[in-house]
Amino acid sequence: MNELVRSLPSPTLPGLHLPTCLLLDTHKGWLFKWTNYLKGYQRRWFVLSNGLLSYYRTQAEMAHTCRGTIPLATAHIEVGDTCHLVLTSEGRHYHLKATSEAECQLWVTALQQAKANATLLMHHSDDSGDEGPVPQEDRALTQGVLKTLAGKLEDLSTCNELIGKHGAALQRSLSELEELRGSADNTDKVKAVNERATLFRITSNAMINACRDFLDVAESHSRRWQKALQHEREQRHHLEETIEQLAKQHNSLERAWRENPASYTGVECSREGDASDENDEAEFFDAMEESPAFITVTARGEIQHKRSGSNQSMMSGGVPTDWTHNENDTSGTNHIQLRRTRRSRIPDKPNYSLNLWSIMKNCIGKDLSKIPMPVNFNEPLSMLQRLSEDLEYSELLDRAARCDSPLEQMCLVAAFSVSSYSTTVRRTAKPFNPLLGETYELDRLEEYGYRSISEQVSHHPPAAAHHVTSQRGWTLRQHIAIDSKFRGKYISVMPLGNIHLQFHSNGNHYVWSKVTSTVHNIIVGKLWIDQSGDIEIVNNTTKDTCRLKFSPYSYFSRDVPRKVTGVVEDREGTARYILSGTWDDKMESSRIVDSSQGCGGSEGKQKTVYQTLQSKLLWKKYPLPDNAENMHFFSSLALTLNEPEEGVAPTDSRLRPDQRLMEAGLWDEANAQKQRLEEQQRLDRKRREAQAHQALEEGQDIEGYQPLWFEKRTDETTGENTYIYRGGYWEAKERQDWSQCPDIF
Repeated sequence: MNELVRSLPSPTLPGLHLPTCLLLDTHKGWLFKWTNYLKGYQRRWFVLSNGLLSYYRTQAEMAHTCRGTIPLATAHIEVGDTCHLVLTSEGRHYHLKATSEAECQLWVTALQQAKANATLLMHHSDDSGDEGPVPQEDRALTQGVLKTLAGKLEDLSTCNELIGKHGAALQRSLSELEELRGSADNTDKVKAVNERATLFRITSNAMINACRDFLDVAESHSRRWQKALQHEREQRHHLEETIEQLAKQHNSLERAWRENPASYTGVECSREGDASDENDEAEFFDAMEESPAFITVTARGEIQHKRSGSNQSMMSGGVPTDWTHNENDTSGTNHIQLRRTRRSRIPDKPNYSLNLWSIMKNCIGKDLSKIPMPVNFNEPLSMLQRLSEDLEYSELLDRAARCDSPLEQMCLVAAFSVSSYSTTVRRTAKPFNPLLGETYELDRLEEYGYRSISEQVSHHPPAAAHHVTSQRGWTLRQHIAIDSKFRGKYISVMPLGNIHLQFHSNGNHYVWSKVTSTVHNIIVGKLWIDQSGDIEIVNNTTKDTCRLKFSPYSYFSRDVPRKVTGVVEDREGTARYILSGTWDDKMESSRIVDSSQGCGGSEGKQKTVYQTLQSKLLWKKYPLPDNAENMHFFSSLALTLNEPEEGVAPTDSRLRPDQRLMEAGLWDEANAQKQRLEEQQRLDRKRREAQAHQALEEGQDIEGYQPLWFEKRTDETTGENTYIYRGGYWEAKERQDWSQCPDIF
């Protein structure tokens, strides 16, 4: 009977290729996956289903967290030695190990079968974009398959009826034969034939039932596939209609903006949300109508601000209302400025642990810029991008450009200088050191009216030049060199150089420098960062000054942590405004209306008591995005800094491979790329030194490295040697002519 069943031909349907991977059971089990050189192979729970190999740390994680997924349709499977196999997908290698050769062979067989089925399914998937003929062909093919199966089933039913009839006739004949012949041998033979006939009929019925079950399964799966395909086509059609409507709306808005651009620039929406309605009616009283406050200033500039109340006005989202209210200002209109949608998240930071002290213990007293460090201590941004991040609160400069009073303008400039530190409060990781000649552009003309370009102009010592031009009335430039030292328990980062800010309307030219940043608890404890030192902002046009003091954190101090205080003085040295706040939250200003000499303090210091008006909010920090703790504590602007951008220079930080890999969570690959780039940079430096030595021997003029977009000049205002933007970058971008750019990546 088994031979009879095996001899039955398998019905084949011409042109039918079903995606059998949808019918396969999932394969699950434990495998060891290579993670990194510190942890080696780690045990992971792998699940093979629908052409995808997913892995989890534990079986319980299947309900909420998938650690990675490998598409097998495009993967390469390679079998190694000693229960080892390698999967290569999208340029990444996955090294896996099984506990035994038998288990490894089971996984290899399952993976190869899943890959074959996934490839077949991919070939038959509807991804060509054709809309009309393909669904009709699919429907006709499915119907043809079902008709063929139904025809085969009818044929088998007919055969079964014939077999039954012939079997019944055969049994009757045998019964008659048995009655006629009474010998024992004939009786045994007849019984044997009768049993075989009965078994043949049972087998036929079983075959008919199996075919009927197969038809039911095929019909049910066919309905399921048809529903899934129909749903996907409807979703795609709906999405295409939505995109078409958005494109039409965009074109109409763009035409309207071109016809009347002034009507779309009347309001400057905050970066976190629209201004609250109540602020449109904000009132600002004259000096004598406000209740005074009292501030005590010691001879060293330490400020104790005493007041009974605070009348603060601020916009939602962290931007205070403009304190120089202009009745002719059209900022209250309801026009909306068109802005590009930018990303709001990046891949979560992997949970890799590494002992910082094991690397830093041999670096005490050294310059950290000369010490190669793994990306584990970095954040996926370069120093050029961190410089550009100073523009997070550029609206402060927009408001300052509209100020008629230079002293009020000074207060806003001071608040801007403090705001650049607010993003560092929980970001203890260091940015990537830019390669020599590396650039970074930040074009925010559409959103905030400015665009900036920065370039690494020196590698040892590391120095960068930065230039920003705003359509809203200001230009900012800076040349910053970084001097960093490791002191055993902490790391000090000292920015050297000045920041220059000039307003177009009145020509006011402000100059200031940065304070020292310190990262504590290098040996033991949780890393934390502090800002300390003094900043003196000078208006070289009016000679007004502002002195800001960043108080270092002290466990025994009663002051608010991260405290910042300051005094704005006019050209005669008269104090006009008091500034107070913290560099991680907000800054306020209070106008001075009177001053008097107070009693000496406990240390014999002479005190000056200032009577001020109630404070007004200058700046308020934006809240961090959701899930910021898993995204390096990046701000909303920082999340967009490394977003891919079309048309940038080939030296742009966005194109740096080690930084890009780190952002994607591929830290091992990022470390390999970082070592390659650093070695390439060392070879380039040796080549330049050899060329300079040869030129010196030949008596030729030695010309050092020359930046592409900046040139070294003597500043007319301060007399310092600095790098100033020479122009040409945005014109080269317009032409897409990057022939001058070196190949540094």
